[in-house]
Amino acid sequence: MAFRTSNPALNDSTWENLPRVARSTESMTVQGTVGKAALLLLLLMISASFVWNKTLVDRMVGQAQLYMMIGLIGGLITSLVIIFVKTTAPYLSPVYALLEGLAIGGISAFANASYPGLVLPAVMLTFATLGALLFLYQTRIIRATDKFKIGVVGATGAIFLVYMLTFVLGFFKIQIPLIHSSGLIGIGFSLFVVGIAALNLVLDFDFIENGAAQNAPKYMEWYGAFGLIVTLIWLYLEILRLLMKLQDRRR
Repeated sequence: MAFRTSNPALNDSTWENLPRVARSTESMTVQGTVGKAALLLLLLMISASFVWNKTLVDRMVGQAQLYMMIGLIGGLITSLVIIFVKTTAPYLSPVYALLEGLAIGGISAFANASYPGLVLPAVMLTFATLGALLFLYQTRIIRATDKFKIGVVGATGAIFLVYMLTFVLGFFKIQIPLIHSSGLIGIGFSLFVVGIAALNLVLDFDFIENGAAQNAPKYMEWYGAFGLIVTLIWLYLEILRLLMKLQDRRR
């Protein structure tokens, strides 16, 4: 029985109709995917640093906002192209990483302006969570069983619906009470979302491992790396949101 991961880039249907490669040098590997994910992460951090400096060092706030919007819109369009045309992953995944870096750099810089010193802990917690989940997955303490997948996918879908509802209601200046506040319910909601985002990493690890086992084409290493970066970005933003709520509560 096949289950999709909640990451739109990494789901089981990805493997449908893909050619299988006999020779290992032409097929997807876990090590190759990890290396490409590291490269994408490096590109993201470079472009994020560029916008960060524009905002907090050069004080060019207007330019930083423009770069951030280019990153948000361009990143969305690029990700959709990669998802629907997987063979573009080797060429567009680096572009996606650079564009998302512009967006993340802007978001982080403006968050740091309002909450000084909060970005570094968010980054460190993101990498610590990645390392912890990778260890738990490799040691099989956490397994991507069918029930696990159903639970994580269902919870992620529910979070997506809440965020979409928040977005739509925002046009009418209506806010969903409590969950976006710095109260106990709001902090509890953010903790839940961070937990689900972290567990999505397990599904991504499982997806990549399955792709390598099925001798997927070499370009799928880029696709798998792209999907992993998508989850890491989500996790970072949710951790940053949680820390901001905790900071508000202390004020």
